[in-house]
Amino acid sequence: MKTIYILWQRQLKRYLRSKSRIVGSLGQPILFLLALGYGFGPVYSQAGGGNYIHFLAPGIVAMSILFTAIFSGIEVIWDKQFGFLKETLVAPVSRINIMIGRTLGGATVSVVQGLIVLILSMLFGFRPNSWGTLLALVIMFLIALLYTALGTAIASILEDMQGFQLIMNFLVMPSFFLSGALFPLRGLPKALTVVTRINPLTYGVDALRGSLTGIYQLSLSLDLIVLTSVSVIVLGVGSYLFTKIKA
Repeated sequence: MKTIYILWQRQLKRYLRSKSRIVGSLGQPILFLLALGYGFGPVYSQAGGGNYIHFLAPGIVAMSILFTAIFSGIEVIWDKQFGFLKETLVAPVSRINIMIGRTLGGATVSVVQGLIVLILSMLFGFRPNSWGTLLALVIMFLIALLYTALGTAIASILEDMQGFQLIMNFLVMPSFFLSGALFPLRGLPKALTVVTRINPLTYGVDALRGSLTGIYQLSLSLDLIVLTSVSVIVLGVGSYLFTKIKA
């Protein structure tokens, strides 16, 4: 447990000490809230959808968690290149504990990032249900855990940052745009509906939106089952791949 705690603490300290990283990562969510929230808001309202900021904000929070979580995997490659990972792996501790510590640290950083974006969205007019805040935190952590583990798993089998960034962009952007974060999932073509149902982030966005606004497009029980199941599977695969890294 001490190994897990130390590595979790390391991830959190690196994040808190990098003020430029915190500020820089807020640019994209703010742009989406401004450009889409106020740009498409009148159209969404005229179509009978109501307040678009109310619909959009949970999706942008999920986006912030997704980006922060999955790109935390690049730190594994960074540590490989600078020798820190080798020193960690040869230590007399379980590699699984090392992976869990890093993953929990990355997930915690992602949740903090999501909370900052959630607070910012309230400045743009978003008003979450206070009773759903605790549930929203649990869902945010599940999303963060899933994609931090995925980023770590992929980074475990790669050696260069450029390759990681290309693969992540190939995964991240489709996952985000096909999750229902920006548009309702009802009335989509059948092929697109199938793709959105395969996407794990769809269930994270729906659960987060439902907990904050009370509006579900699927169901909370289905969302939690899928998120928890996929998180456990990805964490297991990530742990296996991490143990195979050569020291």
